[in-house]
Amino acid sequence: MSGEIVNRVSKSALVTIDLEDYYPKGERVCFDIKDWLYEGLVLREKEFRAFVIAQDWSIYKNQFVALHCTTDAIIPGWAYMLVRLKLSGIAKQVVVGDLEALETSLYQPIINDLELSFYKDKPVIIKGCSNKPVPQNAYLFLIDRLQPIAKSIMYGEACSSVPLYKRT
Repeated sequence: MSGEIVNRVSKSALVTIDLEDYYPKGERVCFDIKDWLYEGLVLREKEFRAFVIAQDWSIYKNQFVALHCTTDAIIPGWAYMLVRLKLSGIAKQVVVGDLEALETSLYQPIINDLELSFYKDKPVIIKGCSNKPVPQNAYLFLIDRLQPIAKSIMYGEACSSVPLYKRT
């Protein structure tokens, strides 16, 4: 033994993919429809339409918007569509759901468009720790894309990864 410290991870064939690197830039905002409901529970069409007309939609310029209702009210589909029409050309993207649904919606096309040929026949680690809100569904989308091409797939960090898949 020479006592020399060798970084085996840097010398291995392991490649890492970090979904945080693909995080779309832009402000995210939740738009809660409950504030436009009678007693927070009932959607009255005439009043709802008046709120939609009176709203200053410019405050959502270039933002990613999640439309949702935090009460147990039943919101008809047309109400979300009406709000979406007002945000057309203003917001970057609009979805019905919470911030997790919004992030999922943002990541799906990004992962679908990723060039993954670099990972062909290689052991891949999908980095797990993230400072940005990468949705769990994004990891599932990535697994679907990597499984047919990667030699193996692990999750975590090179020093402590969890094996998920190994081609036989």
